[in-house]
Amino acid sequence: MTGPTAPSHAMDQAVALEQVAENLVRGRTVDAWANMVGPFGGTTAATMLQAVIQHPERHGDPLALTLNYAGPVAEGEFEIEVRPARTNRSNQHWWLEMRQGDQVVTTATAITALRRETWSETEAGPPDVPAPEDLTPAGSDRGVRWVENYDMRFVTGGWEWVADGEGSPESTTTMWIRDTPARPLDHVALTAMCDSFFPRSFLRLGRPVPAGTVTLSIHYLATADEIAAQGTDFILGSVHAHRFHGNYHDESARLWGRDGTLLATSNQLMYFKS
Repeated sequence: MTGPTAPSHAMDQAVALEQVAENLVRGRTVDAWANMVGPFGGTTAATMLQAVIQHPERHGDPLALTLNYAGPVAEGEFEIEVRPARTNRSNQHWWLEMRQGDQVVTTATAITALRRETWSETEAGPPDVPAPEDLTPAGSDRGVRWVENYDMRFVTGGWEWVADGEGSPESTTTMWIRDTPARPLDHVALTAMCDSFFPRSFLRLGRPVPAGTVTLSIHYLATADEIAAQGTDFILGSVHAHRFHGNYHDESARLWGRDGTLLATSNQLMYFKS
């Protein structure tokens, strides 16, 4: 008798978790998602969310996720303690901690919720941009391996501003993105894409500099059905910073489906050296 088949897609490999005790799961970093130091932070976020999604006591779908990257994740195994802190009628609050040995590397809180039909309106519409088919795919020669897992097509604020050493007078990047090879969009993949923008300090300075996310918050504004309806199509993301100061800068992003559905927003604070 054979065991379960190992996941074939790099995203599913990254978030694969084994239950080892009550409220405790184990995973392993995946070379395909390597970043400058440790794994791509988007897959760390996606893995933490996966620990909630597969928990037998989960109540509802992801509504919010906040991560604090306490230290670099080393190559190899890690454990995640995940437990529901409180369950209400419509929402559930979660506490998570990722550890390697005796070191805490990431902490997180999450909220899942039952969503109901009610009055609905969207104020933040997508920018008017060319279709992804009319844009050239971005190259993957950016010094990190994880970008090879995405088809990115820059509209504004592309990597050429960094590669050419020119820098940009403002921090906005707008791009189309999808998994490659293709994978249907879900909360896990959307989580990783919320962190897929290169640091705004790179764009403004016109060169890569030491940088890393300290804290990241994601709000899932679409229902599970709306996310699934995107299939394997591109989604549109736009990100900008408000201020660079004292070795830190913020980043604020929005991600839409091609159909104009606002899927998620994210905000993060990054450390950088210049």
